[in-house]
Amino acid sequence: MRLFNTMSMEKEEFVPIEPGRVRMYACGPTVYNYIHVGNARPIIVFDVLRRYLEYRGFEVRFVQNFTDVDDKIINRAAQEGVSCSDITEKYIAEYYKDAEGLGVRAATVHPRATENMAEIIRLIEELIEKGFAYEKGGDVYYRTQKFESYGGLSHQPLEELMAGARIDVADVKENPMDFALWKAGKPGEPVWESPWGAGRPGWHIECSAMSGKFLGKTIDIHGGGQDLTFPHHENEIAQSEAANGCKFVNYWVHNGFISIDNRKMSKSLGNFFTVREAAKVYGYDALRMFMLMSHYRSPLNYSEEVLQQATSALERLSTAKQNLKFFAKNGAEGALTAQEAEFVSTLGEYKARFCEAMDDDLNTADAVAVIFELVREINSAVSPAVSPSKALARECDAVFTELAEVLGLPISKAEEEIDAEILELVERRQAARKAKNFAEADRIRDELKARGVVLEDTPQGVKIHHS
Repeated sequence: MRLFNTMSMEKEEFVPIEPGRVRMYACGPTVYNYIHVGNARPIIVFDVLRRYLEYRGFEVRFVQNFTDVDDKIINRAAQEGVSCSDITEKYIAEYYKDAEGLGVRAATVHPRATENMAEIIRLIEELIEKGFAYEKGGDVYYRTQKFESYGGLSHQPLEELMAGARIDVADVKENPMDFALWKAGKPGEPVWESPWGAGRPGWHIECSAMSGKFLGKTIDIHGGGQDLTFPHHENEIAQSEAANGCKFVNYWVHNGFISIDNRKMSKSLGNFFTVREAAKVYGYDALRMFMLMSHYRSPLNYSEEVLQQATSALERLSTAKQNLKFFAKNGAEGALTAQEAEFVSTLGEYKARFCEAMDDDLNTADAVAVIFELVREINSAVSPAVSPSKALARECDAVFTELAEVLGLPISKAEEEIDAEILELVERRQAARKAKNFAEADRIRDELKARGVVLEDTPQGVKIHHS
């Protein structure tokens, strides 16, 4: 497998630190609001990367944090007249609802900054001891000029980064590029005791502390949105490598932006839809499909047209799944015919092509295309016209489901349960046809159609579809 490494700007062969095991960290949300569609992209991308690594036999320890102390949280709590913990508990719970809806599995560990304050303080102390940080009036800052490779991830030398930095005459920092590791407490803010007085951590230090605690000093993969490359991930590298004296991350993986009208979607620009809002219109499943139909590093433009395409694509997959279930139950008994056995022997080619796409920098767009090619061939091989066997339907279903599950495509979840009343009407129609009471059979068929149920008569029995 090859992954595009932002550090080298090249695709590199993925070789984990420890054979058979992968240590992966992805930056999670700041929990002061519902996640928006732009936030959902990295959540889905790294869920798929984890699924695929596990599919290929790796044991993956995946850590995704919650930032639960931050200026945005403090401001939201003040606006609503509640505590910061009220805000964070609410939106962590809402995150889990959206993540579950999107088919995203929980991480191995979901650490919170507030629960790892001892590790954060200890890391800051170590940076001060090594001369990489300094305290000023209860604040602690990181000396960027002391870390020689600062700017390596964003591929900008420190001099260029400094040229764009805002210089404040009242700033107590030694250098405008120095960033806060610890912030002295202010009235009304949550604080923790530290050697520098009561205060709270800066944003960047929490990820260095938590990745070190739960994954070790050097990790295989660190992921996040492209917007985190600088300054967040750049600062994580500076903190972690200065403190630990070793490489922090072997593979930096960043997903591209989602835009609306070709402008990056973000809360700060105000041009965003929450996942909850979008799901009410299109459903969670369509949102996941929308993300997977493009390569994770490619920009995505959010539009009604693209979401409708994703919905239609999922419907085709769900129809194929229902077709296979029907023939697995109603197909011919017995072993595979010679022709069926020949077809089954070709299924491995699709698995190989699927893996080839995913091995090429997690190319879900090509992997999805392979699944649709597979479905097209299966629909021809498993149809009423050829009287397929139950065995063939089951073989095809196993491969189709296996590949869909790697991507987390909800081909089974989208199936609708058929209630008892509908089944009774179908049985009454069948009885009417058997009695040659075609007028009654047609009447029941029309009644079912009006209720969104379409019947397809096949030699193997009646197939029920929801229109």
